Amino acid sequence: MKYYSTNSKNKFFSFEQAVMKGLADDGGLFMPEFIPSLPKEFFANIESKSVTEIAIEVSKQFIEDEIPQTKLEEIITEAINFPAPVVELEKNLFVLELFHGPTLAFKDFGARFMAKTMGYFAQKENSHLNILVATSGDTGSAVANGFYNTPGINVYILYPKGKVSKIQEQQLTTLDKNITALEIDGTFDDCQRLVKSAFVDSELTSKLNLSSANSINIARLLPQSFYYMEAYKQIPDKSLPVVFSVPSGNLGNITAGLLAKKMGLPIHKFVGATNKNDVFTEFIQSGNFNPRASVQTLSNAMDVGNPGNLARIVDLYSSSIEDIRNDIYSATFNDEQTREAIKEVYKKSNYVIDPHGAVGYLALQKFLKENPNQEFTSIVLETAHPAKFKDVVEEELSIEVEIPERLATCLTKEKRAVELSFDYNSLKEFLLSF
Repeated sequence: MKYYSTNSKNKFFSFEQAVMKGLADDGGLFMPEFIPSLPKEFFANIESKSVTEIAIEVSKQFIEDEIPQTKLEEIITEAINFPAPVVELEKNLFVLELFHGPTLAFKDFGARFMAKTMGYFAQKENSHLNILVATSGDTGSAVANGFYNTPGINVYILYPKGKVSKIQEQQLTTLDKNITALEIDGTFDDCQRLVKSAFVDSELTSKLNLSSANSINIARLLPQSFYYMEAYKQIPDKSLPVVFSVPSGNLGNITAGLLAKKMGLPIHKFVGATNKNDVFTEFIQSGNFNPRASVQTLSNAMDVGNPGNLARIVDLYSSSIEDIRNDIYSATFNDEQTREAIKEVYKKSNYVIDPHGAVGYLALQKFLKENPNQEFTSIVLETAHPAKFKDVVEEELSIEVEIPERLATCLTKEKRAVELSFDYNSLKEFLLSF
């Protein structure tokens, strides 16, 4: 399997090159030269497979012999050692809980797989790697924990000052050793712009071996397709068309789902749920891509005004907006509606949902109302533990949300972060000083 840049299909790269570079030299995102199809028997017998077995089978299609089979199995077994349960809210309506990993967010799937994969390649080549990652919340902590104390790899996490929750900030700023948190006086889009600028800066890249750990890295994206298959496995009645509602920011999550669909997973429709940062919804509805500055919301991991993975979606569908619309529906909701949804889900199903899952729930309900004559099996992706948004959830539900021990421990630690402006030169000077 070879990989090309979304900006040019004339040059091909190995999986290792795509992973270790993160972003192509021309600024494009790496894509596989084709999407492999899994045999129908794989899906027919999926209920007998563990999440590890599913992950190994999918990974082999994209990595082939670049990682030995035994090593790949070791990477996956160590990286994905937590469940992704499907929980029923009501008849034909489910929540896929993706927050059972170490940092209580769906990013653990991709970050841990990527960290161990990059660690393998770095050790094999005896190289030193500097990873830049922009985060709007959960990516930073997942990447920090995934790469913590990995030999030969330093990680620099750029996060927007004052625009992540207190718990999220504590998770990504309280590690030491090879993890450095950079507090950027700007938005997530500024952080992402700084990372992309660094990759195309020939002076910087000639002196530092750089890579990315955002969902723009193909090794972050591929493992996110695993849990769509794991969710399908758990559906009790597979006779109805399956709809996944995906809280959407930088679009890595929904892109991974599209990969799973194109591999053969029988998904009828994706619902791309957005908050007030509705660039993607606008794109689906009008066909026009109009990136703009992001605004702060309760569902902060979705606060993205220039979603990087849209380039991959456009590439997957050969720029056909009609084909994209056939597979993706999108709707947008504000903070007030999000708060109401948190209360509604708790009242109807006695389930505590976080703000991101609440936006996914709202978008799904709108889709179902617009398709009243068809019955579906619907799954909302619950991307973070509600304890990470304790203040909001408790305010709306008048209950106490218990903080899991692995989250509580970071709250007592000292914050360690370097403050930088959103000017690229400040980041460049900082990196060159090392």
